[in-house]
Amino acid sequence: MAATRMDEALGTRAVLRYCRMSAFKVRPVLDLIRGRDLEDAQDILRFSERDAARVVSKLLASAVANAENNDAQSADELYVSACYADEATTMKRWRPRARGRATRIRKRTSHITVVVTRLPDERLARRRARDTGDAGARRARRVAGARRQRVAASQAAEEAAAAVPEAAEKAGAPDVGEEAAPVTGTRSDETGASGNAAPSEPAPESEEEEAEGGADAEPAAEAHQAAEAEAAAAETDEQQDEEPTPKRRTRARKEKRD
Repeated sequence: MAATRMDEALGTRAVLRYCRMSAFKVRPVLDLIRGRDLEDAQDILRFSERDAARVVSKLLASAVANAENNDAQSADELYVSACYADEATTMKRWRPRARGRATRIRKRTSHITVVVTRLPDERLARRRARDTGDAGARRARRVAGARRQRVAASQAAEEAAAAVPEAAEKAGAPDVGEEAAPVTGTRSDETGASGNAAPSEPAPESEEEEAEGGADAEPAAEAHQAAEAEAAAAETDEQQDEEPTPKRRTRARKEKRD
């Protein structure tokens, strides 16, 4: 059985003729994308550092456009079935050298061909299954992440609620959840019946006693303030006596000289 020739490969092709680049430089780039899906081939050419990658990328885009417009094929189902570079015309130039001699300069060109074909049904089915599985896995990861966030938020809320009573106990304040015990008993003079209320401080018998207590407290406070003022004045006088004045210092110097 005769092998299929490269120029007879089935699919949609795009050809660039007389490219001003040698086939030797183009072939390594073509080897990178041969047999690859369209998306993978485009990514490889986009990040390749070789100058031939730009030329091959444009040629691949032309082949995909031919497949979509001429053969009514979907770009998502295409792959690079064949790609090759042939030598074209070599332009000859001359460079003068020493002693009247000349050196030949060869400017090589090439014909580049890229063929894109629809993926087989089995390969398409595997890729669809993989994409579906990836979508399901992404959804599962997203749901799990949201669940973890909800659990973390609820745990933080519980810890914050538990920290409030502990802080209140450390500060000596009553617990927020505890309510004051209701008073069951009432005063006998208000209700006319005896109750079980806790004894309270005795109220003053009359308004005269309150006035007398206030009158006795005011003179005592005034006397205390006056005593403090006198003590402060005495301390100030003592400090002034202890500190030597200019006249005293002058008199002490004269006495010392005499």
